[in-house]
Amino acid sequence: MITFENITIKYDDFTAVENLNFEVKDGEFFTFLGPSGCGKTTTLRALVGLNYPTSGRILVNGKDITKLPTEKRDIKMVFQSYALFPTMTVFENIAFGPKVKKWKKQSIEGKVHEIASKVDLDVNQLQKKVSELSGGQQQRVAIARALVNEPSILVLDEPLSNLDAKLRVQLRNELKHLQKNVGITTIYVTHDQEEALTLSDRIAVFNKGKIEQIGTPDEIYEQSLSEFVCNFIGDNNQLTSLVSKYPDRFSLLNQTDFSKFYSRIERLKIIPESDSFDMASDEVMFEGEIIDFEYYGLYTKYSIMVEGTTLHAVSKEKLQKDMIENKKVKIILSQNDILQYK
Repeated sequence: MITFENITIKYDDFTAVENLNFEVKDGEFFTFLGPSGCGKTTTLRALVGLNYPTSGRILVNGKDITKLPTEKRDIKMVFQSYALFPTMTVFENIAFGPKVKKWKKQSIEGKVHEIASKVDLDVNQLQKKVSELSGGQQQRVAIARALVNEPSILVLDEPLSNLDAKLRVQLRNELKHLQKNVGITTIYVTHDQEEALTLSDRIAVFNKGKIEQIGTPDEIYEQSLSEFVCNFIGDNNQLTSLVSKYPDRFSLLNQTDFSKFYSRIERLKIIPESDSFDMASDEVMFEGEIIDFEYYGLYTKYSIMVEGTTLHAVSKEKLQKDMIENKKVKIILSQNDILQYK
């Protein structure tokens, strides 16, 4: 278990992270998520020992490692660029650490083959130069090199950010499989919301050096605790102007304690203006006009002008041609799906 206790990191007068308190469980895939400059990489580097906290403690299984040198921490890091030796073979890259530590040749060979098997690298690939490998294979080599010394913790700093979109999706699926297969505690840093939601057991959302929320992907998305988390994760409609204009129609909302209201775009229903429907007690309906739409294959995203506010809705079914040409639609939303903030 990794424990951060009251961690603050300052550079002169600038506070990079302030008073962080959280725990990472054994075997967990735990993600630091946030925009550039929010403190997530600074926090990761403190765990690895590449910088030191100004105050507070970092513990691993109850042992204080706050001031321990990097090489004495049982932690291995995979960098954004993988930092492999391109002229060496895959075998030589993976064996580099054990050779530096002067393991016996037989032990090195056995361990390299064992780790290579775990990350789906075959015997033929071990003999290839790293420069001959695909991006996905290079990622597996980088992870194998980190795992060969059997660290208790693996950390990855935006390892997919330099890849094209299709390869990123492929490799994050492989990465999750590898982590579960090896069973190692993993800390992952990313600014990509989709990556965080699909990979993580739990997510810490960073903002301006502080953690706004820690939770499972479902909790972060469905029960965003702050306006920042709500806006950073997923696509939203801001409903504040509609609620202010028609407070009586939103009677189920707490308009005394909260003044900002949002709804995920997939929560809105869109139907032709002429269609009749039975509205549930928690639902409200507005008439609107389609002003734009974007076709994504699996779904279409519509922009709809409602009472001077642009709302967005998605539909997996194609709307009728006459509906799009007529542009008049009805928008239905449940008050129970509305997120409320001060």
